[in-house]
Amino acid sequence: MPGHPAGPSHLRTLRIAITAFFALDGFVFAGWVVRIPAIKEQTGASPGALGLALLGVSAGAVITMMLTGRLCRRFGSHPVTVACAVLLSLSVALPPLTHSALALGAVLLVFGAAFGGINVAFNSAAVDLVAALGRPVMPGFHAAFSLGGMVGAGLGSLVAGSLSPTRHLLGITVIGLLVTAVAAPALLRHEPPAPLDRAPGLPARETGPRVPGRLDGRTRALVVVLGLIAGCTAYGEGALADWGALHLEADLDASPGVAAIGYSCFALAMTVGRLTGTTLLERLGRSTVLVAGGATATAGMLLGSLAPSVWATLLGFAVTGLGLANIFPVAIERAGAMAGPGGVATASTLGYLGMLLGPPAIGFMAEWFSLPSALTSVAVLAAFASVIAFATRHSAAS
Repeated sequence: MPGHPAGPSHLRTLRIAITAFFALDGFVFAGWVVRIPAIKEQTGASPGALGLALLGVSAGAVITMMLTGRLCRRFGSHPVTVACAVLLSLSVALPPLTHSALALGAVLLVFGAAFGGINVAFNSAAVDLVAALGRPVMPGFHAAFSLGGMVGAGLGSLVAGSLSPTRHLLGITVIGLLVTAVAAPALLRHEPPAPLDRAPGLPARETGPRVPGRLDGRTRALVVVLGLIAGCTAYGEGALADWGALHLEADLDASPGVAAIGYSCFALAMTVGRLTGTTLLERLGRSTVLVAGGATATAGMLLGSLAPSVWATLLGFAVTGLGLANIFPVAIERAGAMAGPGGVATASTLGYLGMLLGPPAIGFMAEWFSLPSALTSVAVLAAFASVIAFATRHSAAS
């Protein structure tokens, strides 16, 4: 029942349920992404029109993220997570039903709103659970998102030749609703657990989510700093997703098959980094992981963007993934610990803006200079994240 003390089995059940929603989010989003070419052909959209339609995802997500922080404070992060999961699962089936770029953009606004909403809600739920467990397990949740994305992309590649986008994404809707139905009861039956330092014996009404009062200017500034750190990470993730394969193929004469491996190396390394993130955080601490991660990603991306050989570039992409792996989850967790769901919303929004700005920024710089030179911006921002994490290490820790 809500309000009852959280025992080990209760916390374990919540951890499994929240992990399932992270994995579901990655699975659904990847399933949509791999069908973009087919839906482009179906709608007859030009590249420019498709680009504008795809902005619907980003616009819907960014607009909704700040609103979701308020909803989590009002209703709790657990019910909001479940509601957004239902909306995400239903809305992913809508794009293949459209037959124009305008209609596609409209339904992608809904899909983006659900995607942005669930990211804020389940990160807020995860922040509360991290506080209750007293262990830095946030990277594990984001590893589940990465694994869900890899499974979703792999499954999409397998069925792309035999299933229409309509049937494929409808199947994802069914899977999403089934996962939600299984995982939702654990969240809906229980309020977010109290942190470890909560005094025992408090009334039930005081064991819900921590809702900070009015934040002072220093805390707001630190949350924004953490959001900038998250944005630097997401910038690199978006840039490599869209431009990594092209760099290998166009600049290093790699075959299409080898070029496709580039992002896989990055994504796999990021997943491995997140799976080992809790151990790293327990041994090294958050500040050290942020600083060292940014420095590692800087070295990796300089190698990945400037190396003259394919295999050195692939190694650079993998090192970049390892370096960036835990920066985003740590930044979001710290922002949530400082400012509750509103902090998660602010940091997530800035992080998502980084992912949104990355690909077009790389494109503009590639036209002005060259693609290898443009990709070094990922290293520059990773170094910037490392520097500001070092500069604010004492403030963030306190």
